[in-house]
Amino acid sequence: MQCTVVTPDRTLRDDEADFIVLTLHDGEVGIAPSRAPLIGRLGYGEMRVKQGEKTVRYYVEGGFVEMLGDTLSVLTNRAIPAENLSTDIAKEQLESAMSRPANTPELMAIRDRAVAISRAQLWVARR
Repeated sequence: MQCTVVTPDRTLRDDEADFIVLTLHDGEVGIAPSRAPLIGRLGYGEMRVKQGEKTVRYYVEGGFVEMLGDTLSVLTNRAIPAENLSTDIAKEQLESAMSRPANTPELMAIRDRAVAISRAQLWVARR
């Protein structure tokens, strides 16, 4: 199947894949060729792209996924190859996010989002 991953800055990949695993907002989904059509909202987490014996891992940060025919389109705010993530930086970001003030509902939502993003990056970096 064709796998296209697009961020606001660039097209990260546009090539063939045998199997893809994505983190949706409510859990993981595995996508194989000739799958039924799908539209889903991405969460913060890992995307694994299998090509033959090789698996490439990415951290993705929200967005949408669509499977139509034999084409998977991933539109995400941010996609980082897993090998470019640092556990030390992710830990620092998590500590910073957790120390943010959250004395209004708006600030609490901002803090919770920053914590979720940092935890997801840390999880992907550790795998």
